[in-house]
Amino acid sequence: MRNRYVDLLRAVAIIRVVTYHTLGFAWLTVAFPAMGLMFALGGSLMAASLDRSGVKAIGRRMRRIIIPFWVLGVFAIALMSLWGGMEHTWRTLLWFVPLDDPPTTEKGGLWFSQIWYVRSYLWFIIASPVLLWVFRKWPIPSVLVPFSVLVILWETGYGTGGMVRDFFMYAPAWMLGFAHHDGTLQRISKKILWPVCLVMGGIGLAILFHTPGPRGYDLNDAPIADTLYSTAFLLIMLNAAPAAMSLGVAEPLVEAVNRRALTIYLWHEAAITFVRLVGVWLGINLVGGWNSTLQFTMVVALTAILVLAFGWVEDLAAKRKPQIIPTPKRVVIPRVVEEPQPVLA
Repeated sequence: MRNRYVDLLRAVAIIRVVTYHTLGFAWLTVAFPAMGLMFALGGSLMAASLDRSGVKAIGRRMRRIIIPFWVLGVFAIALMSLWGGMEHTWRTLLWFVPLDDPPTTEKGGLWFSQIWYVRSYLWFIIASPVLLWVFRKWPIPSVLVPFSVLVILWETGYGTGGMVRDFFMYAPAWMLGFAHHDGTLQRISKKILWPVCLVMGGIGLAILFHTPGPRGYDLNDAPIADTLYSTAFLLIMLNAAPAAMSLGVAEPLVEAVNRRALTIYLWHEAAITFVRLVGVWLGINLVGGWNSTLQFTMVVALTAILVLAFGWVEDLAAKRKPQIIPTPKRVVIPRVVEEPQPVLA
């Protein structure tokens, strides 16, 4: 049974990511910290898969990510080889199994800067059996320890980026996903949760506004502030998860976005870069006011075309019937035929 609340949060998160990467509004990182939420939802789904299938879930989850990633990998290698400057070494294989950042060229880095998320997600999948055991044995330390390591990395100058930084930055969110699956967060009293979250989120915002980054008040430039604020945000959002909900007329759209969430994420940066290049070639200003609206519209349209072209690969990876346009599966409720009651004379 699909969790409609999780589906709704994931759909909003992926739309926010595309909007932020297109328009660059720093305030979006505060209004809706999408990346932490995406890792938390991933942790929740991974815990459910492990409880249902055991370690077999690792292979299934990796297959659903790696196969769509292969399509992007073939495109990336072909494009960067055509441009020149692409060195083909053993690291080229990372474009097919991204356990580390695959090699790019100077131009290619603009088209494929989103790969870090896939790399981090795969490592969380691989580590999930151990992480889930640790969480269920020591729930609070399992969240606090990664954050403490992140603080140490940042204070010693090693927390500005990379695989290790990203793991400890988003491990608390992944653990909160476990807590959501287990129902732990839903049982916390709001009288306790809200004050804790207000303090935690307030400290995160104070750090952000005291030391703004190169893009201003952008949480992506402040890992400590990002983790504190995102954790507070996640606690509130996941604590508020209803037992059941209906999405009404929005349900087909939300389900379509969820079924193509990985394809949207993998290809939206290429769409953004292409649209901006076209704008430069044609001498069209795509920044500010209605120009930004034009840019966003073009990015959405091109991303939609790419999803139609490659999204069906997600169906293959999930062992579903491939569909160009994903349509929700209709649930047929069988009619109950009552047995005729005997007539009493």
